[in-house]
Amino acid sequence: MNAPSASLPTLGFIGLGHMGGPMAARLAQAGYPLVVFDIAADAVQTLVSRGARAAASAREVGDQAQIVFFCLPRPDISIAVAGELRGSKACRVLVEMSTVGRSALTQIAQASGDDIELLDCPISGGVAKAVSGDLSAIVAGPEALVSAVRPCLEAVASHIFVVGDRAGQAQVCKIANNAISIVGLVVACEAVAMGQKAGLDPAAMIDVINASTGRNSATVDKFPRAILPRTFDYGGPMEIGGKDLQLYLQEALAEDTPSLAVSNAAQLWAQAERRFGPRSDMTMIFRLMEELGGMGQEKH
Repeated sequence: MNAPSASLPTLGFIGLGHMGGPMAARLAQAGYPLVVFDIAADAVQTLVSRGARAAASAREVGDQAQIVFFCLPRPDISIAVAGELRGSKACRVLVEMSTVGRSALTQIAQASGDDIELLDCPISGGVAKAVSGDLSAIVAGPEALVSAVRPCLEAVASHIFVVGDRAGQAQVCKIANNAISIVGLVVACEAVAMGQKAGLDPAAMIDVINASTGRNSATVDKFPRAILPRTFDYGGPMEIGGKDLQLYLQEALAEDTPSLAVSNAAQLWAQAERRFGPRSDMTMIFRLMEELGGMGQEKH
């Protein structure tokens, strides 16, 4: 780990979960002075062992760090934490890395106050890429603000896409991406379960699909890593996917665009979440397809 440099701004990171923890670790490794907070004490301690300073609250982070990153599980939590930063001694930039939607982003800006600039910067790529620093950062904001934060983003993301100059535009892009990813997973699970019941080997099906036109992030990544070995431990909870699908449906309604495919996938996703629990792994959607198809786990 690099020693913190006096020439670098002090950063704050609030939310040290599946994605936030690895990203915060990357910032510490890059040499940034880092102050962290999470309600999970063990997550904070992991970052402290890597050179970060622990804060007792979100407000304490804002009192020490000029730039504060958020990676939180729900829009209402981001809004509440932004309110805690309002009027803090040091914070002048808030970087929202969660997927919260345009409406919540507006509320976050209002909650944090006029003295704090908000950069819309949801990230994509999954836990493994968060660890390796190969995430994609989807950014929207004024050019000067994007330039000021870019060096920090380069520590966590190998791809930085500036999609607009207004906060909220990156959220729309990220929500569209997530909807495509989740619906692709649902369809892949439905199709492979159908083939499985017809007597096909799911692994052989995935080989064919990945060499053909049906390949997507689910067949290339999620099936080999978590579904075919039946570990169902890809690393993303069902509740996050459900939140993202609902955000897409809200945006589609606001823009008066069709959302039938996503709506159907959202209904199946909600059924899986009820069946297996909100904290169950997203790849458990395959188990739901097996159950709906009358396939018992003992056959596999």
